[in-house]
Amino acid sequence: MRSLLVAGASLALLLLVAVVLMATGLVGGGSIGVGIRGVFDSSPGKGGPGLRSGNPAAHRWSEAERGLIASLSIDRLPSLPPDPSNAVGDNPDAVALGHALFFDSGLSPDRTVSCSTCHQPERYYTDGKVFANVRNVDTPRHTPTIVGIAYSDWYYWDGRKDSQWAQALAPQEASIEHGGTRTAHARYVLSNYLSQYESVFGPAPDLSDTSRFPEEAAPVEGVAASVAWEEMAEEDRKTVNRVFANIGKSIAAYSRRILPGRSRFDDYAEAALVNDRTRMSELFSAEEAEGLRLFIGEGQCTDCHNGPLFTNGTFHNIGLPLPEGSKFDQGRSLGTLQVVDDMFNCLGEYSDAKEEACVELRFIKIEGEELVGAFKVPGLRNVAETAPYMHNGIFPDLEAVIRHYNHAPPAFPGHSDLVPLAFTEAQSEALKAFMLTLSAPPDAPPELLRQPESED
Repeated sequence: MRSLLVAGASLALLLLVAVVLMATGLVGGGSIGVGIRGVFDSSPGKGGPGLRSGNPAAHRWSEAERGLIASLSIDRLPSLPPDPSNAVGDNPDAVALGHALFFDSGLSPDRTVSCSTCHQPERYYTDGKVFANVRNVDTPRHTPTIVGIAYSDWYYWDGRKDSQWAQALAPQEASIEHGGTRTAHARYVLSNYLSQYESVFGPAPDLSDTSRFPEEAAPVEGVAASVAWEEMAEEDRKTVNRVFANIGKSIAAYSRRILPGRSRFDDYAEAALVNDRTRMSELFSAEEAEGLRLFIGEGQCTDCHNGPLFTNGTFHNIGLPLPEGSKFDQGRSLGTLQVVDDMFNCLGEYSDAKEEACVELRFIKIEGEELVGAFKVPGLRNVAETAPYMHNGIFPDLEAVIRHYNHAPPAFPGHSDLVPLAFTEAQSEALKAFMLTLSAPPDAPPELLRQPESED
C-alpha cells in the first residue's frame, strides 16, 4: 500500500512539473516535448486522455502536405463536364422526367421495383445490404452509391458500362432486378409520360400495334420475350431501342444532379491551405488529424483514393475473401469485354457522341493479369454511411476494412495490389476517425432527394 501511495504522489508531482513547463514555454518541439503535449492536448475519447480539445502540434503540415490535403477538397472538384453520349444530360425537362422514372415502380412488371429500391436517398443512395436484393433474391454484388458518379468514366463495379444512361438501362431488363422487357418499358413510359417525353425528345413513335411491337419483347434470357424480339422487324427493334435508350438518358439526367456535399474535412482542408492552425484545431481532433496524416502518408491511401472524390476511378484486385458459397468474380477482366460489346456504349448507334469523343472506350485495355479479379476503386465521401463494403459486401464495418488492409492477404486468382499497412490499433482508430469526417448530405435541390409529388 505504501509503495502505491508513493507511486501516486510521484505521478502527481510529474504531472505538476509538466504543467509548469508547458505554461512557461519550456517544453520544446522534440520527441519528449511532443510526448508531454500529447498527453494534455489530445481530445478525450479521440486521441487519448487529453485535457484540451485541440492540439496545435497535430495540425502542423509541410507545404507539400498542405497542397496534397487541398487536392482532396471538394473545392477542387471541377464543374461537371457534359456527357457527349447524352445530348439531354443537362436538360431540365430531362431531369424532371428522370426524377419521376427513378422513383417509379411501374418500370417493373409487378410494380414493386424502382431505381430507388436499391439506391435509397436516405442511405446515401445505397441500400445497406450485403448484396442488392429485390423480391428476396440476391444479386451478385453490393449496391454502390450513385452520388457523384457522373464524374466517372466507367460504371458498375467491373466497368461494364461507359455512361450513366447505359448503366441505368441494364437493371430494367435484369431478371433479378426490375425484371421488365424493352417493349413493355417503352410502352409504359410513352403511355404515362408522353408529354414529358416529347418535350425532351420530340414526337414519340406509335407503339400501339402489338403485331409489330409485342407486349413483352427484349433480347433477354426469357424464351418467350427473346423469341418475340427476334421476330420483330429490324427497324421496329431500333424504334424500341431508341425509346429505351431515352429512358436511360432521362434517368441519367436526374442522377447527374446528385453530387457530394461539403464535409467537415473540406472546411479543414480550406484552413490547412492557409495554414490556419487555430481553425484546424477547432475542426479536427488530434486523432482525426493523425488519421489524415496516415491517409496521405504512411498508409499510401492516396495512391488510389485521390482527388476530390477520393477515387482515381481505376480497377484493382485487393485480395478480397470470397463469401461462403460464392464463385470467383472475374471483375474487370470480364467487364471490358462486356462494355466493348454493348449496343448502348459510347460508340454505339444510340449514343449522341462523335467517335473522337469516346476516348476511354477507343483506348480501353482489354486484357492483362492486372484486370483479373479487379474492381473499381470506390469514392470515400460518406463512406461511414455506405456499409457494408466492397463489391461483394464482405466487410460489415470500417474496422474490418482496415484489418484487411493491415494484413493484405494474397489474391487468388490474380495479383493483389495491396502492401500490408501493419498499423497499430491506435493508428487504425485514427484512420477510421479521419474517414468519419468525410460525411455530408448530398448536394442537390431538396426536391430531387425525395419521390416527386403526384400530380393527381
